[in-house]
Amino acid sequence: MATPLPRDPIADARRNWENNGWAEEAAPMAAITAIMRTQQILLARIELALKPFGLTFARYELLALLSFARNGSLPMKKASTLLQVHPTSITNAVDRLQEAGLVRRSPHPTDGRTTLVELTAEGRTLAKRSTAALNAEVFGASGFGQEDIDQLIRILGNFRRNAGDFIGP
Repeated sequence: MATPLPRDPIADARRNWENNGWAEEAAPMAAITAIMRTQQILLARIELALKPFGLTFARYELLALLSFARNGSLPMKKASTLLQVHPTSITNAVDRLQEAGLVRRSPHPTDGRTTLVELTAEGRTLAKRSTAALNAEVFGASGFGQEDIDQLIRILGNFRRNAGDFIGP
């Protein structure tokens, strides 16, 4: 990680917004910028934890999703929907994971238009090992207190629902 700055640049930016006549927008700008910076920090931690496994977070997410699926397989379109990414992103992730022997494509048994992506035994093992590393190095050591986590889940969940990310609870 980089050397910590002597001051919070987001707090400075907020003051600049206020000083330039954008007082109403200053706090939301600071909050959104802080979320974006937090995402960068967390993604860097995740990538560091996954590097020994040769995985990106996108590929890890697909392995984890498949490991939770009943048969260890899903239609590629459903994987794209559940991970909320463009089908091209799933195709690219499957290509890389298949090259590494972690997943394989197979035709759907009843729908000839559908391709399944299936976890291999090696992929299942790697999903378990990489999840253990993420739990130990990132999720279990997030830097957030339990009360903060509960508030973040509520606040960000409400934002995502209101933005049309999902409908239900």
